[in-house]
Amino acid sequence: MTGTTAPTSARISVGGKSPLTGGIKEANAGTSWAADIASMRIKALVVEGMPEKKGEYWGILIHWDSTAAQPKLEWFNANEFTGQNLYEVYPKVYEKFADRRVSICGTGMAGEHGYGNSGVVFNDMSKRPSRYAGRGGLGAVMASKGLKFIVLDDRGAPGVEIVDKPLFEVGRKKMIEALRSHAITKPKGALNSFGTAVLINILNEAGGLPTRNFSSGRFEGAAKIAGEAIFEGNKARLGEELYNHPCSPGCIIQCSNTWHKADKTEHTSCIEYESDWALGANCGIDDLDIIAELNQLCNGYGLDTIETGVTIGVAMEAGVIPFGDGKGSIELVHKIGKGEPIGRILGSGTGSAGKVLGVTRVPAVKGQGMPAYEPRAVKGIGITYATTTMGADHTAGYTICPEILGVSGKQDPLSPEGKAALSRAFQATTAFIDSSGHCLFIAFAILDIASGFEGMIEEANGVLGTSWTADDIVKYGADVLKVERKFNEAAGISKEADRIPEFMHIEPLPPHNNIFDVPDSALDSVFGEL
Repeated sequence: MTGTTAPTSARISVGGKSPLTGGIKEANAGTSWAADIASMRIKALVVEGMPEKKGEYWGILIHWDSTAAQPKLEWFNANEFTGQNLYEVYPKVYEKFADRRVSICGTGMAGEHGYGNSGVVFNDMSKRPSRYAGRGGLGAVMASKGLKFIVLDDRGAPGVEIVDKPLFEVGRKKMIEALRSHAITKPKGALNSFGTAVLINILNEAGGLPTRNFSSGRFEGAAKIAGEAIFEGNKARLGEELYNHPCSPGCIIQCSNTWHKADKTEHTSCIEYESDWALGANCGIDDLDIIAELNQLCNGYGLDTIETGVTIGVAMEAGVIPFGDGKGSIELVHKIGKGEPIGRILGSGTGSAGKVLGVTRVPAVKGQGMPAYEPRAVKGIGITYATTTMGADHTAGYTICPEILGVSGKQDPLSPEGKAALSRAFQATTAFIDSSGHCLFIAFAILDIASGFEGMIEEANGVLGTSWTADDIVKYGADVLKVERKFNEAAGISKEADRIPEFMHIEPLPPHNNIFDVPDSALDSVFGEL
């Protein structure tokens, strides 16, 4: 759907073999870059091989050649843009192409260092380098090929071909109506008002907000950093209510926030739930200004905020700095960005850093740090962490919908019963949503509103000329998962890697004092029954 007028659909997928997990990796982001490449009818851009001369960086400009009626690719030397903060670099790239209307994909200093926690960064709607395909070290994969930027100018491009426009319009209207009526996705609803960080208080209340390196499920400072606190803090500093903005063209959910300093100037955009938690509760930090600075530094250096925050939590566990040390955390991120020795250890990612630092409590699966949902308090998401091909990844099968939010029915998050089947279904459906170019957040509306789900299928059938049904959606997703699984098996990652860290089977998690009690047989059944 990317590049069409389908609502909330301008996502770009980045894929490769992860230097963090050693397996397959897909990470996606919302950005105008996605719509621009789709409008040139480029289905995929594949970068292969390695440069003959290491240390040199290049950029690619892709624009529409009206004479030849096809995309045209041109190379440019990008050495002048290396070793710098991306907030300094992106304006220079826009200036270089001032005669064009461009969008930018790039990698930062973290990618240049070859870090396992480096992301691929895209521009947001205000030209900030802040929209990340963040997980799995794909920024390092991009940089390893001597590729610093992929710049697009789609002026004159024909746009996405739609086979059955009337059917597409029927589906599009159903999707819009569903998204605008659901409590979570509607205008001035939960996401538009408080951003994804609205989940801080919700998960804290559920006892599933990982705190101080996953040693507790509740954070006493949660209310100070939650989405509501961001909303009220901006209101106090700006003197007016500030609702959120879209990350990409055509997004009608608009959940991207902006945090402002006391002097009313912008500090960072945006503080996602995962970033807020990873750099906040997980490190014992309850100061939004500190979290905002950490978030801005991660964006500037090209770091995945989740992996960075989880790795700093492990470093705190090791005694490198104490929990709650905001100033020390800022210094560590600078050391990571600048490639200093301790920074290189932390930049390698959670699993690797935990081994080097001699820490037992390392919250990672397949080497990748866990996101902001505690497996001992939310069993379904724990199964997703364990079994997804991506390493610990909440977006692969977001069972938070029924387990915490009551979307698509309410399920007990503390119970392991039936959760293998739940995770399997969510992973398969999510594989289709990701493939469609839609944002994962459409799931809230389409799971609760039947016409919204119908609309998504009709959109796809309209664009492609297919005749998919609801059953085909799950089958398509299952086929995607099978391909991913085969990739990992060929890379030496077997089902024995589909496990939650041992400490979660042993240490009860406050406040519910539960352990992760899902048997291995249930974990093995997730892919065994596809």
